[in-house]
Amino acid sequence: MSAARAVRTASRHVWLCADDYGISPSVNDAIRALILRGRINATSVMMAAPSLTAEEADALETLNAGEKHAAIGLHLTLTAPFRPMSADFAPLRDGCFLPHPDLMRAAMARRLRPERLVIEIATQLRAFADAFGHLPDFVDGHQHVQLLPQVRDAFLKVVAETAPTAWVRQCSRARSARRLRDRKALALDVLSIGFKRKAKRLGIATNPAFAGAYDFKSKTGFAKIFPRFLAGLPDGGLIMCHPGLVDAELERLDSLTTQRAREFGYFNSDDFPNALAGHGVALAHPR
Repeated sequence: MSAARAVRTASRHVWLCADDYGISPSVNDAIRALILRGRINATSVMMAAPSLTAEEADALETLNAGEKHAAIGLHLTLTAPFRPMSADFAPLRDGCFLPHPDLMRAAMARRLRPERLVIEIATQLRAFADAFGHLPDFVDGHQHVQLLPQVRDAFLKVVAETAPTAWVRQCSRARSARRLRDRKALALDVLSIGFKRKAKRLGIATNPAFAGAYDFKSKTGFAKIFPRFLAGLPDGGLIMCHPGLVDAELERLDSLTTQRAREFGYFNSDDFPNALAGHGVALAHPR
């Protein structure tokens, strides 16, 4: 079946978002290659990453010249080893944001400084607008930080006031896809309850369901993992992914390396469109 026919006959259209654009040159190259092939239809950008240069932003934005091929969003970054973009942000450790477990504990204990969160989030959003010449299509968070207490309130406040037409990522699964033994996904389900409620009160749109969380240390092939994300995902649902190629900068900044290459290989293969067609799914058009 041709790609065009598959889109016409699909019963569901979903978003497949490659996170972490900007984390390293090789990841950036891989994400752009998948956009060009029509294998993903969204990517979120880490403005705080050293490899998000003006040239890398231009290379991504150029892909949407003429006809839009991908939604481009802001990937809010508030965890180590990255550094804040605003002055006087706190708390820090060795000049960097706190590691994710420490940020989560501080957020749960309500020990973060709301005013500094608002300033940092607004700074990253303004940096996106300056780099791309427009506001983000959507806003999400690296390591799901947007769902945390205190961060959630600052995040939604900035989006509502600065980018009200953007949608934001909530991370709860479709009801039919919920399995209690998946602790990571279950935690995201719970954290998303208050996030969705507050977003709705502020008039901010969210994705209807989320998929893509899995054990990155799993030895199961990604070709077996990915089709699970399609089961029960409603029209307009979002799947998070992390395709990339490995370089020294990625190894310096992140422990997720070889799994990115496996995801990239899968999305670049014939197995991927066959899985979509087999589930009656196509990628939504970013218009």
